[in-house]
Amino acid sequence: MDQLTNVFKILSDETRLRIILLLFQSNLCVGEISGILDVPQPRVSKNLSKLRDLNLVVDERKEKFVFYSLRKDQKYFIQLIQGILENIENYPQIKTDSERIKDKEQYFNQCCVVGE
Repeated sequence: MDQLTNVFKILSDETRLRIILLLFQSNLCVGEISGILDVPQPRVSKNLSKLRDLNLVVDERKEKFVFYSLRKDQKYFIQLIQGILENIENYPQIKTDSERIKDKEQYFNQCCVVGE
């Protein structure tokens, strides 16, 4: 029961909810998420840390970059996210985020290059 309660607490934050919905659609690095959501990178990183602590996201290093993805093994959670996205027309901000994810490469080039 604690896990379920924690999930709903996490989802009550708009930024975390938006991050989760993006990660449901694609694996992304912090810079891409920050660019798509137009939210500062430190805020995105802090929220990703909370999501990772609750075992909702995983990270994977690919060369110089760390990509985040949504864990797909918690069926109740995935069904909840699918339900939101199936009704995306009711959520203008989420629809905008989903449209902006198509241009994620522009944010990757601006934000994710490490050591330059």
